[in-house]
Amino acid sequence: MKKIILFLLIVALNACVGETKKQLTAQDIVNKSIAISGGKLHSEKQVSFLFRDRKYISEVFEGKKILKRITYTDSLRITDVKGHNYFKRFFNDSLIDVSDSIATRYSNSVNSVHYFARLPYGLNDPAVKKELLGERKIGDNAYYKVKVTFSQKDGGEDFDDTYLYWFNKETYKPDFLAYEFHVDGGGIRFREAYNERYVEGIRFVDYNNLKPIDKKVSIFKIDSLFETKGLELLSKIELDSVKVLSLN
Repeated sequence: MKKIILFLLIVALNACVGETKKQLTAQDIVNKSIAISGGKLHSEKQVSFLFRDRKYISEVFEGKKILKRITYTDSLRITDVKGHNYFKRFFNDSLIDVSDSIATRYSNSVNSVHYFARLPYGLNDPAVKKELLGERKIGDNAYYKVKVTFSQKDGGEDFDDTYLYWFNKETYKPDFLAYEFHVDGGGIRFREAYNERYVEGIRFVDYNNLKPIDKKVSIFKIDSLFETKGLELLSKIELDSVKVLSLN
């Protein structure tokens, strides 16, 4: 009996060691991050916020995500609406015709603000491709460094952009992110999250938006530049008047 008990203990210990040594994948890390940041609440709630004097609203109608941007002038309310396969612009309540090129530009602008405001929600969209690059220490914290790219199908106009995320190994929250873009001459941006708050169970942050002093650097070295003061502050990304409401 003692031998059986000893054998079972050894098997149990080996199982625990195996579980401890299990390497997390990029998908595992993103799943944990989305869960800790609000999870399914993102698809069950309407979110609105103010950003640079414009109001942004995301909601779900008949299972489809709808993104809005509302701009107020002295005499006009301009509402931009981005659906899955369409873009509409309204002046007050009147639908306005816009060219395809303008519609694409406005649609991308609306989507970009909503995308960053809801991170890491969205990193499991069908077009997203994720790769774990390893681990990295920034300051006193250890991070999983994850590369994100997009397939051309459903990846939008900027599908060839490259993103990096640094997920805190203890909290699984993305404390930092960077991206390399190609429009308007291209460039690299690095964002440092601050002012974390939860509103009705959904995580929101603001960002210090930085760029490299040397424009020729690789995005994969941007974390080292952050630590060696090789970045300069370009702007602050701050969300005001965040509200989360039930869709019903």
